[in-house]
Amino acid sequence: MSDDLQDEAPQEPAEGYQPLGWTRGFGRKVGPLYRRTTGAGTTTGLRVLPHHTNGLQNAHGGLLMTLADMAWGNVVSFERSRYWVTVRLVCDFLAPAEIGDWVEGGGELLSADDGLYVVRGRLWCGERTLMVGSGVFKALGPREPRPGEKEFLAKEGAAA
Repeated sequence: MSDDLQDEAPQEPAEGYQPLGWTRGFGRKVGPLYRRTTGAGTTTGLRVLPHHTNGLQNAHGGLLMTLADMAWGNVVSFERSRYWVTVRLVCDFLAPAEIGDWVEGGGELLSADDGLYVVRGRLWCGERTLMVGSGVFKALGPREPRPGEKEFLAKEGAAA
């Protein structure tokens, strides 16, 4: 990734997405990242910019893995209102993303046991699946629910 972030024109996110707010350190290099929250859950997305690319001018695999990590880990954040760290991330690359593509990711919580959460996830661009995989995330502790999470948690509690 390059240091020429200031030379890039800002890109609008897809409809319904809000800035994730990770703008320091590594987040500045891979971002901007965005989140969309609905009654069904959460997805994370980004617009592929020139500083995200590899030598073939496609999204770098490390960028896609970072998006997968954030998108799949955010399932734990959204569904359980917990801080988390990644224990394991397994990714299968299926298709490339190009400059200008809007890439989204989301996942499904498969299990929660002893503070470990297993999520199965996917990244996509339109109808194309770019990556599939899974992650194991360790809960660090509870946090205040973000907008949309309280409603989701209440609905899930009512369904249980």
